[in-house]
Amino acid sequence: MDTMATTLELVLLYLVAAVLGVVVCRLLRLPPMLGYLAVGVLIGPNALALARDTAGVKYLAEFGVVFLMFVIGLEFNLPKLRSMRSLVFGLGLSQVLLTILGALTGNALAALIFSWAGYRWGLGWQGAVVLGSAFAMSSTAIVVKLMAERLELDSEHGRRVMGVLLFQDLAVVPLLVLIPALGDSGSDMVQVLGLALAKAVVLLALLLLGGQRVMRWWLTLVVRRKSEELFVLNLLLITLGLAWLTEHAGLSLALGAFVAGMLVAETEFKHQVETDIRPFHDVLLGLFFITIGMKLDWRPVVDQWALVLLLSVAPVLVKALLVAVLALIFRASPGVAIRTGLYLAQAGEFGFVLLTLGAEQGLIDPRWLSPVLACMVLSMLASPFIVMAADRVVMRLSANEWLLQSLQVTAIARKAIQAEAHVIIAGYGRSGQNLARMLVQEAIPYIALDLEPDRVRQAAAAGHSVVFGDAARLPSLMAAGLARASAVVVSYHDTPSALKILHLVREHAPRVPVIVRTIDDADLERLREAGATEVVPEAIEGSLMLAAQALVLVGVPMRRVIRLTRDARDARYHLLRGYFHGSDDDTADELQQARLTSVTLPEVGAGVGCALGDLALPSIGVQVVSVRQVSGRVVAADDPLVLLGGDTLVLSGLPAALALAEAQLLQA
Repeated sequence: MDTMATTLELVLLYLVAAVLGVVVCRLLRLPPMLGYLAVGVLIGPNALALARDTAGVKYLAEFGVVFLMFVIGLEFNLPKLRSMRSLVFGLGLSQVLLTILGALTGNALAALIFSWAGYRWGLGWQGAVVLGSAFAMSSTAIVVKLMAERLELDSEHGRRVMGVLLFQDLAVVPLLVLIPALGDSGSDMVQVLGLALAKAVVLLALLLLGGQRVMRWWLTLVVRRKSEELFVLNLLLITLGLAWLTEHAGLSLALGAFVAGMLVAETEFKHQVETDIRPFHDVLLGLFFITIGMKLDWRPVVDQWALVLLLSVAPVLVKALLVAVLALIFRASPGVAIRTGLYLAQAGEFGFVLLTLGAEQGLIDPRWLSPVLACMVLSMLASPFIVMAADRVVMRLSANEWLLQSLQVTAIARKAIQAEAHVIIAGYGRSGQNLARMLVQEAIPYIALDLEPDRVRQAAAAGHSVVFGDAARLPSLMAAGLARASAVVVSYHDTPSALKILHLVREHAPRVPVIVRTIDDADLERLREAGATEVVPEAIEGSLMLAAQALVLVGVPMRRVIRLTRDARDARYHLLRGYFHGSDDDTADELQQARLTSVTLPEVGAGVGCALGDLALPSIGVQVVSVRQVSGRVVAADDPLVLLGGDTLVLSGLPAALALAEAQLLQA
């Protein structure tokens, strides 16, 4: 019983710590991973000593790495790899190998200098390989998030960064096999590595040759049962089962999970699997980072602050320089090369995995562990600031970056110089192209800005008025003739980018109307407050089209259908912003959105016999959308309407306000 209580208390402690860490990081707009690391340090045996790094918790944390490798396997597919082969196996492979080689060279030089000075250097070449492998990794979670927010995933440096990150993720698999073998002697190490390689080749061949067909057949069989629980259980069984198989074959848990992800990635269920597995991945990976933080001892970090500072600054600078030089070798422009180096300079989540494995194998002296962990965490904390400063660094170091940006802006300006009262289309995807076709039919000029080079090249070659440029940057908008434009249309659904564009337009051309496309009405008010003239939620427009088609098919005259849909739009979607919710809609975001609910009045109650206006429901934030009378007739919600027992009111408002209104109406 005491053991059970202790285990429960430990689990509750981890959960409370994780929640607090994530909340603080969200408030500071930092990656949740840093919050997990921080609370791990705080509750660990070297700080408040609230928790111990027990074997059970450590094994549970390994599942986080398992699911991380499974997600990486889902992203690994041959067409993607083939299209990026020069970046992945050229730039990525060179970066990882040269980082490890640099660590070995630096370790040999340090040992030589210390030996000449009469001191002992306590790090062997095996430990240098582990450190080099750890420092070679960059944080996929942090870098991808930052680039997505800055709309840089499809940029020149963004493609190079993604290529290197993809190879780093793939390189973890052989490194997880290599590091345990480094602890053996020379001949034994070769034998162990050879045996591990043979096992891996045989196992991967068996799984990949016939595994894809078996996986597709099995998942299809499971999906036909139409049970979400069964589908998720099978995902867990496949992931953990293959991880168990590879571990018992003398390899690693992570390798089996990676293979499971690869097999699922070749099926049509990939995207559904990504959605279902995400909660397990995030929670268990968070637990892994908490256990990493618990290993950090702050006392040697304070005592060896000079070493920590050196390890924090030197690897970041060296890695940034190495990646930039390699990018130049692989034919990137100087500005793109510098940005690529800066974006990949920090440590990564897999670095913790490799460092922990090396420490468990006794390849790294324990006195090195805390300083190295601390410097890796500090480099990850510095990553957002390095990325934000990248433009200034590039402008200072690259003489031709100004010229390249000027050429881009000039290309936009050359296209727009003759345009007057034209439409600026931000994004030239499917929606942007459809809009452009309709503008051409009406002889209205337009200029489109897009960040996908292939799309811009093909569309421009076909005679479309589209140029490469970022509509969220002021120089691009001004070059596109913002001051002379008749409207700006944001044709892609990206709220942060749309808010940037709205801010720029409101500041520099407040008279120009802006139309913004969104998926639903969640950010409708936020975009309107930012200056959007019209917000077009796809979900609402889809529902209007659906209603219009249904009305036409059941015999309602087309003229009346057009009037009904026009009235709904003229009401600025007021009646459509809320909708009836079910139990599966009660997420944190949904609880902050307006919804509809229906309340049937009792035969005797506070609202019976009262006029609708006397209830004062708007004062508590609730609107009456319509009233279905006891006779079955639906009438408009007019203030003089007298309510009777059995009438059903359709109410719109936030959940808390609706609960208060319902209690008021049902009060006897």
